Amino acid sequence: MSSLSPQEIVQKMMDHDAFSQWLGVHVLSVSAGECSIEMTVREEMVNGFRVAHGGITYSLADSALAFASNSRGRHALSIETAVSHTSPVSPGDHLVATARELQCGQRLARYEVTVQRNQKTVALFKGTVFKNDTPWT
Repeated sequence: MSSLSPQEIVQKMMDHDAFSQWLGVHVLSVSAGECSIEMTVREEMVNGFRVAHGGITYSLADSALAFASNSRGRHALSIETAVSHTSPVSPGDHLVATARELQCGQRLARYEVTVQRNQKTVALFKGTVFKNDTPWT
């Protein structure tokens, strides 16, 4: 098991995560199996309908999944994910993604991520991760 705290693990991940940095992700909170992050949608993130590309909320949720699932101290990689977009997102919208662990086994773990704008859900995301034996150091 890792000697690093969940916060130290997520900071190490963020330091090398160019995509989350490009998104403008900031970590709000992290504990074993849980993580909340935030970002603000920018103009270059919209599609031809002038709403945020679905990949933006997906990517924010995916980052929250990655941080939450790795926070327990072992390297974890997603093996299956799905998203439902429940409300359009626009430039300037401030989004918060909260990942919660639903089940944690020896090799597999399942998570639910809610993406919200002003405490209204705009996307629901579910993910399964595979945990290998590599500890965070």
